[in-house]
Amino acid sequence: MRVMGLDYGDRNIGVAVSDAFRWTAQGLTVVERRRDGGELDVLAGLAKEHEVSEVVVGLPKNMNGSVGPRGEISIAFAEQLGQKLGIPVHLWDERLTTVAAERTLLEADVSRRKRKQVIDKMAATLILQNFLDSKTKR
Repeated sequence: MRVMGLDYGDRNIGVAVSDAFRWTAQGLTVVERRRDGGELDVLAGLAKEHEVSEVVVGLPKNMNGSVGPRGEISIAFAEQLGQKLGIPVHLWDERLTTVAAERTLLEADVSRRKRKQVIDKMAATLILQNFLDSKTKR
């Protein structure tokens, strides 16, 4: 079973999934947030389609490690998602993942328009890969 990684943002949710061995994360898509909460149904469909057994949601912490308003929103989302899917949902410190994704795309000379389209998916991939790496036996 695979793991799904999510970068939960104000407008979009970046989605990544692991391979079957849980070694690598691949960016999957970006889901637009909706006023009616329909993104939960879209995520449930993706979880079923990709045989996901657990989810990792990025938790935006302040640089001092505290959880601010943005983090509280992510925690509430993770709880809703866990109830909807009926599988474990983990929170993962996502500090600077979007910055790292942006830097990588800039170094690859990706245009501003293209960066805007893929940044959330790439951040989700980084969140998931960091989670997977933490679980790997050394």
